[in-house]
Amino acid sequence: MSMHRIIQDATQTLVDHVDELTQLDQAIGDGDHGLNMKRGAQAIQARLADMQGASLNENLKTMGMTCVSTIGGSSGPVFGTLLMTLGKELPAQPTVADFAVALRAGIDALTRLGKAQVGQKTLLDVLDPVQKVLAQGGDDVLARVRKCAIDSAAATAHMEAGRGRSSFLGERALGHVDPGSRSMALIVDVVCDGLITGGGS
Repeated sequence: MSMHRIIQDATQTLVDHVDELTQLDQAIGDGDHGLNMKRGAQAIQARLADMQGASLNENLKTMGMTCVSTIGGSSGPVFGTLLMTLGKELPAQPTVADFAVALRAGIDALTRLGKAQVGQKTLLDVLDPVQKVLAQGGDDVLARVRKCAIDSAAATAHMEAGRGRSSFLGERALGHVDPGSRSMALIVDVVCDGLITGGGS
């Protein structure tokens, strides 16, 4: 599967899940996460033709800048910083090990940006375990990454929020999945599926 098809599918899954993401954010946030992610996803889709022929690194940087400029709230800088960091850190032909190293750099960048830590009910609670699975490598690593992402997002329902608007809810945030974590899991799921289908490793 081509890189552009994966980008198309990853952004489309955010559009398709806008209602779910909105409902998750209405429970513990200000309710705009779904629409914000849809807006950013559609903005990236609108640039796909211009991104044709560009390298993975260039496309990651373009998508990151698009997220920053089009996604409202904290999600724009968060997803934008992650994508731009990956674009800076990854080599032209990355391996699974390269993705693990680049993702660790992305996690560090997000920690500096938002002062958040793993365990505070943010998308770091998906990215950190996913990074560890990537670093382990081995057989069926992409399938294990997919499962890890989905399971880790679901596990945020059992966490009290330590950052963002939901942190003011305390124990009332329990039982609710973090919307940013769910968005991240949806993206990871589709990307891994595309790489598996396309024969990537």
